Amino acid sequence: MHRARRAVTALIIAATTIVGLTATTSAAAAGAAPGAPGKAAAYLPSDKIGFGTSAGRTSHVWYTLQPRGGTGEIYFPSLSTPAARRLDFAVVDPSGHAVRVEQVGTHHTVLADPRSLTYRHVDTGPDNAWQLQTTYITDPARSAMRVAIHFTSRTGKAYRLFVLYEPTLANTPSDDSGSTSGTTLVASDTHAASALLSRPAFTATSNGYRGSSDGWTDLSDNGRMDWHYASAPHGNIVQTGRTALTGRSGHRDAVLTLGFAHQAGTAVATAQHSAAQPFAQTSTRFEAGWHKYLDGLRRPPSSLRSSAEFSEYTVSEMVLAASEDKLHPGAYVASPTMPWAWGGQDPTGPYHLVWSRDLYEIATALIADGDRAGANRALTFLFTKQQKSDGSFPQNSTTSGTPFWGGLQLDEVADPIILAYQLHRFSKASWSHVKAAANFLIGYRDTADGYDAPYTPQDRWENQSGYSPATISSEIAGLVCAAAIARDNGDSASAHKYLTTADTWRAHLKGWTATDNGPYTPKPYFLRLTKDGHPNVGTTYSIGDSGPSHADQRSVVDPSFLELVRLGVLPASDKTVRNSIQVVDAQLGYHTARGMFWHRASFDGYGEQKDGGPWLLGTAPDSRVTLGRGWPLLSGERGEYYLAAGKAKLAADQLATMSKAANSGGLLPEQVWDHRAPNRTAGTPTLSATPLAWTQAQFIRLAQDLAAGRVVEQPAVVRARYR
Repeated sequence: MHRARRAVTALIIAATTIVGLTATTSAAAAGAAPGAPGKAAAYLPSDKIGFGTSAGRTSHVWYTLQPRGGTGEIYFPSLSTPAARRLDFAVVDPSGHAVRVEQVGTHHTVLADPRSLTYRHVDTGPDNAWQLQTTYITDPARSAMRVAIHFTSRTGKAYRLFVLYEPTLANTPSDDSGSTSGTTLVASDTHAASALLSRPAFTATSNGYRGSSDGWTDLSDNGRMDWHYASAPHGNIVQTGRTALTGRSGHRDAVLTLGFAHQAGTAVATAQHSAAQPFAQTSTRFEAGWHKYLDGLRRPPSSLRSSAEFSEYTVSEMVLAASEDKLHPGAYVASPTMPWAWGGQDPTGPYHLVWSRDLYEIATALIADGDRAGANRALTFLFTKQQKSDGSFPQNSTTSGTPFWGGLQLDEVADPIILAYQLHRFSKASWSHVKAAANFLIGYRDTADGYDAPYTPQDRWENQSGYSPATISSEIAGLVCAAAIARDNGDSASAHKYLTTADTWRAHLKGWTATDNGPYTPKPYFLRLTKDGHPNVGTTYSIGDSGPSHADQRSVVDPSFLELVRLGVLPASDKTVRNSIQVVDAQLGYHTARGMFWHRASFDGYGEQKDGGPWLLGTAPDSRVTLGRGWPLLSGERGEYYLAAGKAKLAADQLATMSKAANSGGLLPEQVWDHRAPNRTAGTPTLSATPLAWTQAQFIRLAQDLAAGRVVEQPAVVRARYR
């Protein structure tokens, strides 16, 4: 790398000599940067420590924070569109040694205000030589992120602080162009633009290509910013700004402003207008917006047993609200992250997409928390994006509603019906959507395998087809709810048809999905699913994600059958349910110092590798290269079962376990480590999607369940029919 750099410098010097110029090397490098297009990079790991946006709809910017300092992905103008890979920092000490803040020292993240998404990083350098505090907000009045910097030298010596910014505008990093306008770093492509400035102003800037002419490559060999490239057209660019901060008195504080727009000039104006306001003033407005939102919800339930649970509840409320897209109301994404291999795909989905099931889980938490308006927006979004050709719903979609993957999951068709019932959306217009979905359910036939509903092409874990207890539970509940809405609209024929089908499916449920000759107990227990509706037959199938290629369906269990109890299809006292709990605890449960967690299914491989390395896409069957870990949302579902069974103390214990799974920023993960990964603490977050909105929603729901003494989102009409 250094030899290449010297060669580039030599060419520049030679060129200036030929034309008779006597400029310095730095000045000569003020043209376009060499090394295009630069090295491509995947998006960052998904274990975010912070996630924020303003509570209002005017600002279309969301930020995420990495555990070791700096931001992760920044989104604009929608939550389906990462517009920056990261913004982070480098420090050069008095001897000329440069370090990236993320790579050294200690790191701590807290909520600067416990009732707003104002996060503060505290990064301390090696030997406590310096400390960098960065506080993050977005401007409620415009599409800009602001960062207050407080940089302190602990040695009394002068350090130098640099900002490194990697745009990925429009979720396409390889086509961005960077330039400097005065002291403002401007980036653009054909769809979007950003402008980064500092107050006090950057004392030097440069635009380069990642891995060849970027600022870190420049700083890392001698601690000097030798390159000052005025532009870097069309590539994977990194923009660098040297701040005026040294860490000494009078040179400790600065504010960064990063503005976004669809055109470069507007992005610059956005940043300038935002920067004209004192950070404290913008911060006060930012915090006030979140305070107002929280004040409009139900009071945090008295069932919360600790300050940690109380804090987690408040963060969960804000994370759910922040997960809603502002251009497309009701479009709540699953997570503002791209775990593992998903961060390297183009386009990047699937987590920053809208899933019908996840949206249902979020909406039921919003209802429980008192945000019925948000839940209604979610249902309206689903109705608007319902497939007109057959009444189904996309497996997932962008926030604009464009279908992304082409799969079909019948619980995702049933869930909007249940949500319509819970929100009492019984109007003629709503009924037309409900009727289309219900008719799709009862008329569905899988043409590939030749099975009729309630058989589903995909279960709730996405990668298997068959007769799933969890999916059938949603289908039965959905049809009973549809019947209630049909009766309210005077359609008794449809109501009768739906109830007859629901009752028939319930009568056959165990015959399709519960085995009494499986390997775990002679008592009947629910399977994850059956491929053929014959649970006592040893039909085999490939688990996927490096799992067994010929697993006997009787050996594959998961905890999802608890949906039967949550939705009121079976009572908590049902013998097969209780037998299945014993099997699941023995096969999938594990104890940690933070509580008990459960794997999502037997032989699951959706998680990190054995050594803790990232999950890999397309691993070979039977290799067992990757291993799924525990899902905290399953602790919440177990808590709801305990409450339905009259075991409130055990339910409260599950809420406590969930709160202990959160990171220091209050974000709940998709998965937590088990005992199979070296040098990892069981019960702490993995590198899976964090935050996962479904997990945050489950925490809110269980807390409200405990306060009410019952499962509050259980549809009354289903409970009454099958009591």
